[in-house]
Amino acid sequence: MANLQTLLTQMEEHHSLFEDEIRKLPVPVCKAFVKNGKIAPSSFKITDHVLGTKDVQKVDEHFKKCAGNSGNKVLEAVQGEADHSGLRIAVLFSGGPAAGGHNVIVGIKKAIGSKNTLLGTVAGPKGLLAGEFFEVTEDAANGIINTGGFDFLGSDRTKIKTDEQFAKVKKVVKEHKLDGIIVVGGDDSNTNAAVLAELLYDDGVKVIGVPKTIDGDLQIGSILPISFGYDTATKIYSEMVGNILQDTPSSRKYWHFIKLMGRSASHVALEVALQTKPALALISEEIYEKKMSLDQIVSNIANTISLRAASGINHGVILIPEGLIEFIPEMKDMITELNEVIAKYHEDLEELQLPEKKDFVYKQFSADSAKLMASLPGEIETMLLLERDSHGNLPVSQIPTENLMIQMVEDKLHMMQKHADDRHHLGLDEAQEAKFLKFKLSTLNHFFGYEGRCGAPTLFDAAYCLNLGLLAGSLVLDGHTCYIAAITELDKGGKALALPLTGLLNIERRHGADEMVIEKALVKINSPAFQFYEERRTIWARSDHFSSPGPRQLWGPTAHQLPYTVALNQGYGSLIFNLGDPHSLT
Repeated sequence: MANLQTLLTQMEEHHSLFEDEIRKLPVPVCKAFVKNGKIAPSSFKITDHVLGTKDVQKVDEHFKKCAGNSGNKVLEAVQGEADHSGLRIAVLFSGGPAAGGHNVIVGIKKAIGSKNTLLGTVAGPKGLLAGEFFEVTEDAANGIINTGGFDFLGSDRTKIKTDEQFAKVKKVVKEHKLDGIIVVGGDDSNTNAAVLAELLYDDGVKVIGVPKTIDGDLQIGSILPISFGYDTATKIYSEMVGNILQDTPSSRKYWHFIKLMGRSASHVALEVALQTKPALALISEEIYEKKMSLDQIVSNIANTISLRAASGINHGVILIPEGLIEFIPEMKDMITELNEVIAKYHEDLEELQLPEKKDFVYKQFSADSAKLMASLPGEIETMLLLERDSHGNLPVSQIPTENLMIQMVEDKLHMMQKHADDRHHLGLDEAQEAKFLKFKLSTLNHFFGYEGRCGAPTLFDAAYCLNLGLLAGSLVLDGHTCYIAAITELDKGGKALALPLTGLLNIERRHGADEMVIEKALVKINSPAFQFYEERRTIWARSDHFSSPGPRQLWGPTAHQLPYTVALNQGYGSLIFNLGDPHSLT
């Protein structure tokens, strides 16, 4: 017993049997970062590929130094080590956590080597403003290999955008003699990286971005297929949904309404649907594209449940994207109007209690928006008035969309069972109708969010993040600024690219004003991934065809499996990724 207790004590503080083993796991490395059989930084060549959006002229005028320097041309990493010493480079995490973040740090550390200093920024942009850094030693980097999300540094959602904040950054950079800053984050964080790159251009400080978001909405066609963290999160959610799908025919009485992370896009919901084959998955972009009303969505869900009940199947799973309500056209229009009201009358609203706040907002609303908001359950109405985040976004994760769907579907089913005319469109025969009329809806609701953000990374995310870190570190060493790291050709050994951030910026409406931002990548309903789902979903809706993908694997048959959506949309011939030969990181 004493020996067992000693063993259990030794397993504390990130030394479980699993954690100790994954630190030893070799990770694939792209050829550009290998020299004489060892991991090394790369050099870069300028390609002919020029990036630009519809707003490129205005963006270039705003970012004259960065855009003028890069010409918005893509760089490609090639073998060839840049020999620099004495550089001080800070890395920070920004926004929500994502699995694999630690390997970005490991990659940066390996790229810059022992001749340069890597500083970890405590708690994200807020730590940068406060000048809170610590040196990332080789021992510290070895301790976080293949583990965790963002806990080594911490993160926050501060957006650096005011003159006072800019002055603080310049002061911190000077005091700490920084030569480079690497920002690991999503679209908003990388937009901020572009702003910092322009701000610090004359100071010689290089600013590089790394694409992170489990939502999968930071991607640019074939040159940036996906952000890191998406693979791990969707595999975790798929395991959980698969478990529930396995349970439903066991109990044979529950409909599970499962909300999944994905505020601005439905990539997560689509990926989990492809991996698990539930009865129904709502895809926000399809709803917006087809201008489906809230009532139409509810009717579709009720029809699916009714037809299964008429066949004697009284169970199922429905996947709901976190940001669904912002894509329902009538809801989107109302929320846009509401955001404008909140931005314009922010100070007035702060002084009011909830009932007064509602009355104030209704007086500013158009008749259509006021009517729609008044029709919603009180809980939803209240949640829509929540304070917006620092980027002007409605905190949709706090809105119980799954409960809204349940309540409205229950009402719809009640009317269908009560009135023959309301169920006539189902085309039921006498036996089917008898089963349907006996059916009683029993529901359970879930929100899978934080469970997927910081799990131990999949082998893909571990490798992807290591290579992104190697790329980001190499860019700073080679004297480049205002780029975001990207790895493409994920099935052919990987190609490392540096994309000019100024070539990715668009003008969008935020906080009641126009701002330059990286556009979020939404699910395209003409994409191969969505079209495959569309081909199969009717079959999945009528009877159980679900799959249980099981836990993510670092060893075994699915260890090298890409996300289905990435493989389909990139036109790969299989689900197997190839990012180069494995290398030991310890």
